[in-house]
Amino acid sequence: MRWFESLARRPADVPRPADVPRPADVPRPADVPVAERLAKALEAARRGDYAVALSLWEPLAHAGVARAQNNIGACFAEGLGVERDCDLAFRWLALSAEAGDAVGRRNLASLYFRGEGVAQDYGRAAELYRAAAEQGDGPAQDMLSWMLLEGEVVDPDPAEARRWATAAAEQGIASAMTRLGMIHHNALGVPRDPAEAVRWWRRAAVRGDADGQAMLGAACHLAAGVEADAVEAYAWLLRANAAGSALAERYLPAARAGLTPDETAEAESRAAASLTGDGS
Repeated sequence: MRWFESLARRPADVPRPADVPRPADVPRPADVPVAERLAKALEAARRGDYAVALSLWEPLAHAGVARAQNNIGACFAEGLGVERDCDLAFRWLALSAEAGDAVGRRNLASLYFRGEGVAQDYGRAAELYRAAAEQGDGPAQDMLSWMLLEGEVVDPDPAEARRWATAAAEQGIASAMTRLGMIHHNALGVPRDPAEAVRWWRRAAVRGDADGQAMLGAACHLAAGVEADAVEAYAWLLRANAAGSALAERYLPAARAGLTPDETAEAESRAAASLTGDGS
C-alpha cells in the first residue's frame, strides 16, 4: 500500500514544508484545512481502522503537520496498523516534538523514559514531560508529578509534584487525584489532612482509578478522614482489587472479616454497580 511505503521512509529525509518547492497556487500546509482530516483520522483510529487513519495522517505528516507526525509515531510505538518499530516511532515523534506539539513531546518523553528507540535518559524524559506539561498537556502533568514525588529518577520536589498533580486533576485525570490524596495523607509538603485525602480519593474512585478506590476503601475501613463504614469499605476494596490495584490486597481480608453474610452481599452488589457522580 502506498501510504505504508511512504510511512516507512525515514522521516529525517522528509523535507521541511518551507523547503518544498511549490507553485504559487498550491497552498502551504498551514493554509490547508487539516482539522477535518485529523478528525476523520481520529474517528477511524477510535473504531480500530488504522489503515484509514494512517492514510489520512501520512500526507499531513510529510507536509509537516506536527500532530499527524505524533499520531504516526504513536502507531509505530504501539504497533497500531503497522509493525511495531521503535526506531521509526522515535524519528516521527522527534519531528513532532521539535515542532512543538505537546502530545508529541509527551510521547517522545515516554520513549526516553523506557529506553525504546533511543538510549534511556530520565533527565531528557523529564525535560520533555515538563515542556508538554507547561503547554497544558494533562497526562504529561500527571507523569511529571509522579516523577517529582517519587524522586527516583529526578530530584524530589513535593511542592512541584503537588502543583502539577493539581493541574492534571483539574483536567479530570484520576491518577493525579489519587496522588493528591496521598500527598495530603502522608503530609508531603503540606500539613497532614486525612479528610482532604479522602476527598481526593473519592473523586479518583468514582472516575475508576483502582488505587484511589483502594485508598478510599482503606479510609472507610480505618475511619481515617471519614466515618467508618464497613460495607462501603469492602465495596470499594472489591472494585479496586478487580481493577488490579495491589493496594487493595492488604486491606481486603480484614475488611471482609467483620461483615455479616448480608453485609457482604450488599458490598458485592455495590461493587458490581455502575459508578455515578463526580465524587465532589
